[in-house]
Amino acid sequence: MKYLFINSVYGLRSTGKLVAQQCHELQAQGHTCLAAYGRQTVTDTAVKQLPIGGGMNQKLHWLMTRCFDRQGFSSRRATRQFLKAVDEYGPDVIWLHNLHGYYIQVELLFSYLRQHPEIQVYWTLHDCWAFTGHCAYFTYARCEKWKTGCECCKNGKAYPRTLGPARGQRNYRRKKAAFTGLPNLTLITPSRWLAKLTRESFLREYPVQVVPNTVDPGVFYPGESVIRQRNAMGDHYVILGVAVGWENTKGFPDMLELRARLPKQYQMVLVGVTKQQKRRLPSGIIGITATKNQQELAQLYRAADVFVNPTHQDNYPTVNLEAAACGTPVVTYDVGGSPESVPAENVVPEGDISALVRRITAICESRRTERCQR
Repeated sequence: MKYLFINSVYGLRSTGKLVAQQCHELQAQGHTCLAAYGRQTVTDTAVKQLPIGGGMNQKLHWLMTRCFDRQGFSSRRATRQFLKAVDEYGPDVIWLHNLHGYYIQVELLFSYLRQHPEIQVYWTLHDCWAFTGHCAYFTYARCEKWKTGCECCKNGKAYPRTLGPARGQRNYRRKKAAFTGLPNLTLITPSRWLAKLTRESFLREYPVQVVPNTVDPGVFYPGESVIRQRNAMGDHYVILGVAVGWENTKGFPDMLELRARLPKQYQMVLVGVTKQQKRRLPSGIIGITATKNQQELAQLYRAADVFVNPTHQDNYPTVNLEAAACGTPVVTYDVGGSPESVPAENVVPEGDISALVRRITAICESRRTERCQR
């Protein structure tokens, strides 16, 4: 069968890595895959790739979103050109992932899908954007307006950020009209949390399957860390945090407060900080803007005694899975789908730094005892 995947990126970040993994697995089974992407990609000679639009298209889409809150409703020309290429390819299955990301016009895409009922369509939701009028997540804002039409949206500063008034109600109506009534669509969510929300939204007419994400066991596996040995970290407890953009919603202030409360023998490492954040980090925190590759990231996971994910809104964080696959205990807040991949004893109330400290110190003491017994 011929598969077409559509996502904002390919081969990087959690969604892009998942698409690459799906393509490799399907091609190993004898299927043909084409990966269409909007913004970024990595070199992968094993999978044919197709860019949607280009740099100028993305910039214009970004500008229209910033000024007029048109995420998913710009890029008409790029989308029409892309759909011509889809016709030439002739897929049996179209598998959607993130449709936000400044690259595609969703109404044109779903109009095409309606015109081709012979194509089976899957849509893996990685956040809530598909059924809100603006935001990808609403938990941090404590908003429930997605249930009633996103009227008078006050969350315009959240991704995808708009500088003008948020057009939540307008976007909600357009999404509902575009995304509903498709006879051949199956929705997939990585978490039970997102599946529950999806069944409460205007997408409730579709079947929803919960399929947890996985990580590459050839990259993320337990073992000794070269990084820990090289930097003589044996006398310190290493607390690791990884995020693509350390914003308030990802728990950056929580990590700073955590550092202030932990004893000096605890060394924190934050991956994904900006250069500006790195310059302002207090003593006791090592900042890394980015890792060179997945192998280096795995080495960091193995070097850590505890991986901390203080996210205030998330679906099914891949970083939790990567850390656990490397044998590193994960501690997270009871938020969204993050607890679903973490042992119950390592899930603490949202924002409770004291509970984080207690759990982290308990894990580190336990791991030190294990090392002494070896």
